[in-house]
Amino acid sequence: MVVTPAQGRGVVTRLLPMGDTAILVETNDIDAVLALSAALDQQMLSRRGVWADVEDIVPAARSVLVVARAGADLPALARAIEQAGANTTVAEAVANASQVEIAVRYDGPDLEVVARHTGLSPREVVEAHTGMPWRVAFGGFAPGFAYLVGGDPRLIVPRRSSPRTAVPAGSVALAGEFSGIYPRESPGGWQLIGTTDVLLWDTDRTPPALFAPGMVVTFVEDRT
Repeated sequence: MVVTPAQGRGVVTRLLPMGDTAILVETNDIDAVLALSAALDQQMLSRRGVWADVEDIVPAARSVLVVARAGADLPALARAIEQAGANTTVAEAVANASQVEIAVRYDGPDLEVVARHTGLSPREVVEAHTGMPWRVAFGGFAPGFAYLVGGDPRLIVPRRSSPRTAVPAGSVALAGEFSGIYPRESPGGWQLIGTTDVLLWDTDRTPPALFAPGMVVTFVEDRT
């Protein structure tokens, strides 16, 4: 089963089987992933037809993995995914996204390094990080960690040449096109520009993760 939707229809570019119980949906970019995963999440919540057999939807940088129960009708599910993708636009997904505001103390040890990489002053780095909303693209690395995209393009910076053995929980960081917050102390090679007290992963919360794919994240400076 390989399905290539008609040119120009929606956000899906190709569907590929992943074993007997999953379909990998390829898209053009992260914006398309976010739009498609939001649409598929809504279909999954309906629990109707083929969606009753879907167990998980996992977005990544350029694809969405749709995992079904054993015995699910994958060709029918592929057609349903294609239809959902054809009726989805990036603009609609952004308009319907939930939002969260994160207060940050811009006291990170790499703030000056980021300023040198970008040609900005440290104050301009802060203004750039807070000046545009970010979007949660996908999770990974550790429970509660989310890769945030869509910020000011001037903040694209390389990872550190030598990762730290211990990055404090709550560290706000940059690497490549992404921003992120370390949910717990761990090794890491991202550039640290600030800290936050926000709890990103709480097993007593439903869901435990504060961030979900597609969510809009706005950073504000905490001057206290």
